[in-house]
Amino acid sequence: MSTLLSSLGRWSYRHPWRVLLSWLLALGIAGAGALVLGAGTDNSFSIPGTESQAGLEQLNRSFPAVSGTSAQIIVVAADGDHVTDAEYRGDIEDAVDRLADLDDSVLSATSPYDENVSGMINDDETAGIIRLQFDGQATDVSDQTRDDLRSVVAELSDELPSGSQTSLGGELFATSIPGVTLTEAVGLLIALLVLIVTFRSFVVAGLPLLTAVLGVGISMAGIFAATAFATVSSTTPLLALMLGLAVGIDYALFIMARHQDQVRDGVDPEESTARAVGTAGSAVVFAGVTVLIALIGLGFAGIPFLTTMGIAASAAVAVAVAIAVTLTPALLGFMKGRVAGRPRRAPKAKKGASAPGPRRQASDRWVTGVTKRPILVSLAVIIGLGIVAVPALSLNLALPNAGVLPKASEARQTYDLVAQEFGPGFNGPLILTGTIVTSTDPLTLMQDLGDDVAKIDGVKEVALSTPNETADTGIVQLIPETAPDDPATADLVRELRAHHDEWLKKYDIDLKVTGFTAVGIDISDQLGNALLPFGIFVIGLSLILLTIVFRSLWVPITAAAGYLLSIVAGFGVVGAVFEWGWFADALHVAKVGPIISFMPIILMGVLFGLAMDYQVFLVSRMREDFVHDPDGRSPDRATRRAAALRAVRSGFTGSAKVVTAAGLIMFAVFVAFVPEGDSSLKPIALGLAAGIAIDAFLVRMTLIPALMAILGERAWEIPAWLERILPSVDIEGEAVERERHLAEWPGDDSVVAADDLTIEAAGVGGLHLRLAPGGSAVLTGSSPGALRALSLAIAGRLSADGGRLRVAGHLLPGRAAWVRAHVGAVLTTDTADLSADPTEALRGRPSVVVIDGVDRLSSAEHDQLVARLRDARSSTALLLTSLAPQLAERLLADAGRTSVAVIDIDAPRRPSAALPVADDSSESTEVTA
Repeated sequence: MSTLLSSLGRWSYRHPWRVLLSWLLALGIAGAGALVLGAGTDNSFSIPGTESQAGLEQLNRSFPAVSGTSAQIIVVAADGDHVTDAEYRGDIEDAVDRLADLDDSVLSATSPYDENVSGMINDDETAGIIRLQFDGQATDVSDQTRDDLRSVVAELSDELPSGSQTSLGGELFATSIPGVTLTEAVGLLIALLVLIVTFRSFVVAGLPLLTAVLGVGISMAGIFAATAFATVSSTTPLLALMLGLAVGIDYALFIMARHQDQVRDGVDPEESTARAVGTAGSAVVFAGVTVLIALIGLGFAGIPFLTTMGIAASAAVAVAVAIAVTLTPALLGFMKGRVAGRPRRAPKAKKGASAPGPRRQASDRWVTGVTKRPILVSLAVIIGLGIVAVPALSLNLALPNAGVLPKASEARQTYDLVAQEFGPGFNGPLILTGTIVTSTDPLTLMQDLGDDVAKIDGVKEVALSTPNETADTGIVQLIPETAPDDPATADLVRELRAHHDEWLKKYDIDLKVTGFTAVGIDISDQLGNALLPFGIFVIGLSLILLTIVFRSLWVPITAAAGYLLSIVAGFGVVGAVFEWGWFADALHVAKVGPIISFMPIILMGVLFGLAMDYQVFLVSRMREDFVHDPDGRSPDRATRRAAALRAVRSGFTGSAKVVTAAGLIMFAVFVAFVPEGDSSLKPIALGLAAGIAIDAFLVRMTLIPALMAILGERAWEIPAWLERILPSVDIEGEAVERERHLAEWPGDDSVVAADDLTIEAAGVGGLHLRLAPGGSAVLTGSSPGALRALSLAIAGRLSADGGRLRVAGHLLPGRAAWVRAHVGAVLTTDTADLSADPTEALRGRPSVVVIDGVDRLSSAEHDQLVARLRDARSSTALLLTSLAPQLAERLLADAGRTSVAVIDIDAPRRPSAALPVADDSSESTEVTA
């Protein structure tokens, strides 16, 4: 991957206009799609397969008058008056008539004086409620209908006696559409200041912001365009905006910081860009992939709107990664060498004193202090974060309702008035519904059932218990004693469901508990049940990925443990603010209480990817320094331990600046969404801001160096059996660095060059080979498996275990994809028909063609292959393998190739193969062609 990214970075640097215009075109297409296709967001939550959802679907079919969304108007009489007085009753009933005729979407408008409904006037007769039922969900009600509804309420308010109060609210107005405020711009301003300090250049600091804003624009437009095909909640675009900005800035920062350091060291800007994208860009792709997997893993909950949210947010992250590895090097191509920034001012020497030495970096002082007392530091961090996590035990989950809207909102005022005049449960009625087609007296049946329901603890009253017009479905509408988001209401729902079998036996009704409140409780329960499997998924994923990357067991374990600490501490901060009320007023929290149900799972998913991001950037530098330290391979344990400690300190110092900047930027972007943010997004933003700050500065930059110092050289040990089965993933740019060191090898124009080539499984070791353009060579030996392995290795289809191999100008295994594009391969078997293979291998005028198993060809296949090889370019090099070399030589001679080198891979070989290019003689068993 690193070599691919390096080539991509070089190409983008050389063609900056093409890359920039391509991304601007993508923005234009996405924006046009949003304008043409955008259908708006939808805040109707559903959860297929649950009892509440099944109940709603049943009501839609048989009792539509109570299945859609609802609204309510509360009328509070002036002091000393009663809503039952004539001057109130007449105006209210006139308003009910106007509301019923308002629009076709209004199914019913119920007067508080209706004899069929109870509980719509409070016990003191000081307040009454007009209830409206609409066709469909809240998003199906037009803005015009809402405006007309407000007009009727305003007219009623004018008609009622002075001192009375009217307020409009209910499910229809229970959710708000979040938007972007000026405080989010403050986060970007802080990010810009951090970038200016990091890069010491205003122009360079603006580039990460530019790429991040462009990426967010594309992803946001794409999300709004997708509303034509999928249900997207209003929180989804803001979550994508928040994540896209944060990771977009950070990913560009990682690449540009590496590039700036290299340019300051004198590296050519183009070469530096290619290296930066190949090294830091590889880590960016890895970090982005972990975030993608974690976000897509939100589908574990089995809730459609949450799955859509995860996919949309992952799309924003994917765009940020793509822009980071393409547009960032393109912008560096515009900048050329003007990225070094203002040099740091050297410390001045005091008069008469000698010149001071280089100033010790703050990161060096920090990591030295941490690693000097690692056990004490580790205990302090773990105990401290454990204390911070205590409020997490108080977290309660619920879907948002009007009670969490700002106090200035009319829907919130209605919610509070209803709770004050009628009790908190009136804001979240529950519905029991079932089929009653077998009943001969449906009215009495529903009355008896309503009486039984009213006896259950937690039920304040039964407002309605009746069959529908066709007497095939009955409903019981009940008012709980507690608020919709109170845990006691969830307990009541479970208690009602516990009576299912009893009522089925007694009344022969298969009852389902449903309604807006029950749907929210079911979603919260399912999300709570999904947390454990999701946590196992992300932690297990981190263990696997980091084991592959770092070839270590302890590094993944410490990383996963640090992630757990960050998560529970982040939950603790959210609990302290939203449950305990700490700093709630300062953060403009509208109401202290349960938080939105999907906060924990989103926080776990997002923070996982970002935590792995910081882990990779810090620990990969430590690993690199340890591997390159000769003392790290010393047989003396004390020497290796000292090398490991040096690597921890030097690796931390080398990467701390970038990780510090990234953590500050992430924190600034997330925390900017807290003070004026939407009530649904506010706890998510606070949790992410707290989690990032804790993970970056306390866990990754404090706890991890301390634990690494405790582990010493053991941190980099891994069982041999595990090392063998793990795939090789290069996210540290080792292949790019290898190419740089071997840029001048082999020093000639060979199209195939191998030194000490080893393939352990095939028994091939120490092979030396040179094949010039247009040259021909035959590899022979006693093992057909070894010859096949060599053929596959040279053709880029198999990775060698050791040595050096360059084919068609590309170093293997890093450039295997390029080699496969420039090398043709013909693999023979005893029964294979080769009639099409040589043609395919020669297509595209390859620089090298590898033909394995020439001795297995029949006479007809021999003649066909000869005919095709005669048509090959004279500059195409041919490499054949055969157990009988004379057959291969004859085939090449028939094809017009007279200069042939024969190499016996079983023959003893000298340590080097500095042999002249082969001539017509082919007697040597070890030659260079």
